[in-house]
Amino acid sequence: MRNVRTAVLAVAALVASGLAQAEDIHVAVSGGFAAAYRKLSAPFEEQSHEHLVTVWGASMGDTPTAIPMRLDRGEPLDVVILAREGLDVLVSRGQVDPATAVDLVRSPIAMAVRQGAPLPDISSVESFRRTLLDAKSIAYSDSASGVYLSGELFKRLGIEREMHDKAHVVAGTPVGEIVARGEAEIGFQQYSELLPVAGIRIVGPIPAEIQKITVFSAAVTKYANSPADARADTPQVPR
Repeated sequence: MRNVRTAVLAVAALVASGLAQAEDIHVAVSGGFAAAYRKLSAPFEEQSHEHLVTVWGASMGDTPTAIPMRLDRGEPLDVVILAREGLDVLVSRGQVDPATAVDLVRSPIAMAVRQGAPLPDISSVESFRRTLLDAKSIAYSDSASGVYLSGELFKRLGIEREMHDKAHVVAGTPVGEIVARGEAEIGFQQYSELLPVAGIRIVGPIPAEIQKITVFSAAVTKYANSPADARADTPQVPR
């Protein structure tokens, strides 16, 4: 993920402006931003003298840990970091302050196989389509990338029927872990979510012609300790 350091500085500015008086900052983070967050949250705490209380969840879906479900239960979240599509839904529900929203990073969808397995050819749309047809089992997430694959891409490629019995959604577990355990031959998720998973090889992003880039964004929720202090001019991350 590019501009990760700039992205975290943007989050820091968002938190500092919106939650200046908070003793603990409660943050919900989607998996697509998790690797960057884990790497840089400690330096942020050291520099800001704030304490982050972090939970993890999908940007969408109805699993109990999904960020929308957490907000629906009234969990005391101050900041959410998730796919922009999911954030827009939260805005429409009045659960986050749209004036505080900031786009952080852009992440493509990628394919992974188990460590040691042959790397399939996905260099073109046709070879990618053939790889899907030849695969014995396929795993995809219940969040942004999986919604795109199951709801749009399989239809676009004309293979929705063929995918029906062998492509399965994975809820609450990183797709890479399912592939690493050999429970699926190939898996799809945001590149940034596959990157830190041991036991897999990332084949690469899916072809550009059928790629969908997911923007991960942050915003202050309506449950924040000091929502009135949130700033509308939080710096944007260059794309």
